[in-house]
Amino acid sequence: MNKYELAVVVSAKLEEEDRNATVEKCKNYITRYGGTVTDVEDGGKKKLAYEIQYNKEAYYYFIHFEAEATAPIEIENHVRLMENVIRFLCVRQDEA
Repeated sequence: MNKYELAVVVSAKLEEEDRNATVEKCKNYITRYGGTVTDVEDGGKKKLAYEIQYNKEAYYYFIHFEAEATAPIEIENHVRLMENVIRFLCVRQDEA
């Protein structure tokens, strides 16, 4: 199993319960494809470097998980379609 980090940028226009539901949906995609969520880090609300979909601010979440090498592709395919996610990035963590 490899260690990964999924960074998700969620619209600041959402209420807290909608943001939490979006993060839960991401976690469900991870477990659906055989991954195990180890940690969810709330990066808080930050100003964006440039406007994205009329948003000047957004909430950042970092989901750490372990999964097989094929899982991140499947997870990205589903996160890409999520309406409330304005940006995302899934990277493999170094073994240190």
